[in-house]
Amino acid sequence: MGGLLSNLYQTLLNCSGTKARILLLGLDGAGKTTLLYRLKLNETVRTIPTIGFNIETVEPIRNVTFTMWDMGSPNRNRGLRKHYFMNTDGLVFVVDSADPESFGEAREELIDNLENVELRGVPFVVMANKQDLPGAQKPMELAEKLGLMKMKGHQWHVQGCCAANGDGLVEGLEVLTNLVKQFQKKK
Repeated sequence: MGGLLSNLYQTLLNCSGTKARILLLGLDGAGKTTLLYRLKLNETVRTIPTIGFNIETVEPIRNVTFTMWDMGSPNRNRGLRKHYFMNTDGLVFVVDSADPESFGEAREELIDNLENVELRGVPFVVMANKQDLPGAQKPMELAEKLGLMKMKGHQWHVQGCCAANGDGLVEGLEVLTNLVKQFQKKK
């Protein structure tokens, strides 16, 4: 437990006093809930598809708080989602990078969410999850498939990761922390 939280502590150390509301979105089975509980508990938790949402506060240090909203299935919650977008400081969009058949739907879901007026200018990190699986797309390949190079109005980063073992999570949060700090200064 100490390794991941220690790294997370170092990652977020430079933004003490910061509170950020982070949405955790993606398609079913991408690994959103696994990622959330790896960050919160530093262990892999057996999950079932999320109905509704999970909210967890990730506090690696006393002065930094990430309130992460893990939104369940986009299909079941589409009408309600927009109500949770208010006051969002950052977005983590999780993609199963080993499932190329889902990339088109993931691209549409990401774009659909980012077009909401409440998410105007909100920075995001795409977590290219399941990098440990054969055939997983590398982060920059995934960025192209998601059409991120053409996206305007948002700062973004793609981070390769494996939510099950924690690889890449701290690095992704480090980038998100910097993007959120810049976004909050502009607000």
